[in-house]
Amino acid sequence: MPKVKIPRKSTNIDMTAMCDVAFLLLSFFILATKQKPPEVLAVQTPSSVSSKAVPDKSIIITLTKDGRAFLMLGDETKKPEVLANINLTKGLGLSAAEMAKWGKSEFIGLPFNQIKSSLSAAPIPPDKLPGIPISDSTNNQMVDWMRSISNVYAGGNQSDLEKMILIKGDNDALYPVFKSIKDAFTKNDIYKFRIVTNGEAVPPGSELANSAKAANK
Repeated sequence: MPKVKIPRKSTNIDMTAMCDVAFLLLSFFILATKQKPPEVLAVQTPSSVSSKAVPDKSIIITLTKDGRAFLMLGDETKKPEVLANINLTKGLGLSAAEMAKWGKSEFIGLPFNQIKSSLSAAPIPPDKLPGIPISDSTNNQMVDWMRSISNVYAGGNQSDLEKMILIKGDNDALYPVFKSIKDAFTKNDIYKFRIVTNGEAVPPGSELANSAKAANK
């Protein structure tokens, strides 16, 4: 008897469920990924073996190698209050429209006497900003900025504020520039802050490496 041949049929795989899973995973990673804070200017930070993550809502002070200082208010819920406080205490005379426009700026890098005029002009490129004046001890405007930040965060836990304050300084920045920032902190009773560094591996045989090895045993 002849052998019965079963007709072959093409395999049809429904990929709908797989596509749904792929898009769900993609959406999850997009929403869960922690974005790197924007930079006003690229700076070469020093290296360290610290591995602590940067807080999401950080107050970042950037110091360039040519001595300029910039401020970024990362907490968008508090940023309008800080700007309103500095507008009031320094008598900048900004209107509601000017305040709204100022609040959209990612970085602060102008002296007080240039802020109002800058809001009615074209945006200044970051590399052209003069920075917040800090070199003159009689006109260290970072003191005023830190005072307004302290006023807005008053009533909360001081240690929480100190954890949010970061200094991102270029490796070639001179110490007097860094000292001006420290003076701005101490004049506002802020004695702790963090420094942003480039992470590197713990040197083998160092005290830190030996203590970590002992802890893992």
